[in-house]
Amino acid sequence: MIVRNTLRRDLKFFLAIIAALLMIGIMFVYSSSSVYSLEHYGNAHYSVKRHLLGMAIGVIGLFVGWVLPIKVIKKSAPYVFLAALILTILTLVPFFGYRIHGSSRWITLAKLTFQPSELLKIMIIIYSAYFLEKNVKKGGKAYTMLLMVVGIVSALLLKQPDFGMAATIIATIIVLLLCSNFPLKYLAFGISLCIPMATILIMTQPYRIKRILVFLNPWNDPQGAGFQIIQSLIAIGSGGIWGLGIGHSKQKFFYLPMQHTDFIFAIIAEETGFIGCMLVIILFITFLYTGIRLALKMSSLFAYYTIIGFTTMITLQSVINMAVSTGLVPTKGLGLPFISYGNTALVCNLYMIGIIINLVQSNGTKQLQHN
Repeated sequence: MIVRNTLRRDLKFFLAIIAALLMIGIMFVYSSSSVYSLEHYGNAHYSVKRHLLGMAIGVIGLFVGWVLPIKVIKKSAPYVFLAALILTILTLVPFFGYRIHGSSRWITLAKLTFQPSELLKIMIIIYSAYFLEKNVKKGGKAYTMLLMVVGIVSALLLKQPDFGMAATIIATIIVLLLCSNFPLKYLAFGISLCIPMATILIMTQPYRIKRILVFLNPWNDPQGAGFQIIQSLIAIGSGGIWGLGIGHSKQKFFYLPMQHTDFIFAIIAEETGFIGCMLVIILFITFLYTGIRLALKMSSLFAYYTIIGFTTMITLQSVINMAVSTGLVPTKGLGLPFISYGNTALVCNLYMIGIIINLVQSNGTKQLQHN
C-alpha cells in the first residue's frame, strides 16, 4: 500500500510538471506568434487558437492512451508500428508528401496535414519495449532484428530529411539497450559503426556541411545561413537576468525566423531572462527524474522500458531544442516538447503521457491485488 501511495504521489507530481509546461506553451505560443499571425492571417490569435485546438485533441489522445488496455497496446505494437512506418514512407510520395522548408516530413489527407514521424517515434519505443521484454533472456544475437528495424527507421527519416528525429530515436534506443541485458561489446560495436556513417551522411550532403560551418562560426554569413542562430543569440542575450517582460520581445517582429516553433526557447529567454530559462530547464530535469522514478517502480518490463523510452525521448528533444537555440549544436528542426507550436507533436506527446498514466495505474492495481 505504501508503494502504491508513493506511485500515486509521483504520478501527480509528474502530471503537474506536464501541466506547467503546457501553460508555458500557451503563454509563449501566443506571445511569440501574435505578430506573425497578424501579418499572415490578419488575426493575432490565429496560431494560439490552433495550438489550443491541438491541445484539446492531445487531451483526447491522452485519454485514449490512458484507457486503452495494456494487452491491446502490447499485442498490436508490431502492427501499429508497421502502419506508422508506411505513413512515414508516404511522405516521400509526391501525391501525399507535403514539403515545408525543404523537408518532406508531412502528408496531407483530406486537407489534414500531419507529421507521421511523430507517431513513428511513439511506436518505435512501444515496439522496442515489447521486443526487449520478449527477448531479455536470449542474449546479444537476438537483438539483431531490433537493430535492423532501428536502422530502417533511421534511414527513412534521413531521407526526408529529419536528422534530428533520427538521432533522437537512435539515442533513445541506445538508452533502452543499456537498461536491458544487451552486451556492451555489441552496443559499442554498433555505436562505432554509427560514427563513420554519420560522417559520410554529413560529408555527402552540402546543406549539412553548410550547417556545420554555420554552427562553428555563424558570423561568416550573418545575413544568410548564420542569420537565424545570430538572431536567436541576440534574443537570449537581450533577456539578461529578468527579461524584457512577457509580450515585449523585439525578435518576434520578423527578426527571428520560426520564433513560435523551433526557436521558441529564444523568445522565452528574451522575455523572461535567465530566471525563466532556468524554470523551463528545471521543469524538464524534474520531468526526467520523476519519469525514471516511476519506471523503476514498475513490476512489468514492458512498462519499465516504455516509460524509460518515452521520458528519455521527450527529454532528449528538449535538450536538443535548447542546445540549438543557444548555438551549442547545429540546427535540427525539433520543437520544444509541450511548449512549441506544432499540433502533431503536441498530440503525440500527450498520447505518450496517457500511456504512462495507464502503465503506472495498472502497476498500482496489480500491487494492490498482490497485497
